[in-house]
Amino acid sequence: MATYSELMAQAQNLMAQAEQARKNEIASVIADIKAKMKQFGITTADLGGASGGKKAGKSKSSAPAKYRGPNGELWAGGPGRKPEWVRAVLASGKSLDSYRI
Repeated sequence: MATYSELMAQAQNLMAQAEQARKNEIASVIADIKAKMKQFGITTADLGGASGGKKAGKSKSSAPAKYRGPNGELWAGGPGRKPEWVRAVLASGKSLDSYRI
């Protein structure tokens, strides 16, 4: 019967082999995708680009902004974690009223 350390070494070896197989398969799939994109004239913009189709800088909130930060940042003032600029303003002892839109 194999010892614990022998089994762990085998497991690590298998994980390394699995990771290499994964990398090889990914490279093959990417090459296939690139070839098909070239064949059909498809661009990354046609696929929604790197951002998954979302507009860069778009807020997660659909609520209208109530505050504008010192560098033009917008915040709706809703529940949840406050943006860094809001925390900095509050930490400095200032009121958010002066940043209200």
